[in-house]
Amino acid sequence: MRWTLTWDRGREIAEHQAITTETRMPICLCKPRSPWQRGTNENSNRPLRQYLPKGADLRTFSQADLDAIAHELNHRPRKTHDHRTPAEVYAGLLNSSDALTA
Repeated sequence: MRWTLTWDRGREIAEHQAITTETRMPICLCKPRSPWQRGTNENSNRPLRQYLPKGADLRTFSQADLDAIAHELNHRPRKTHDHRTPAEVYAGLLNSSDALTA
């Protein structure tokens, strides 16, 4: 269900070659100050900031808190998905014949 992974920045980038080898999935690295290279990331961060302000210390959240946030975001309709939820889109892909041939 995945073709590539695009990273903005972070410590995990140092391990991108090992992760590419392990997952057999190419990793694209965005150039600094180039938000057009990471559109999905930018559009995903906006609703996430309603729950986790920029710079928030994630250590103050329990795993249950983070799971609840993920559940809410995955079940929120999105205009980009024709007002379906990401969970509905993903389920549709899993049930389509395209998922087996991609």
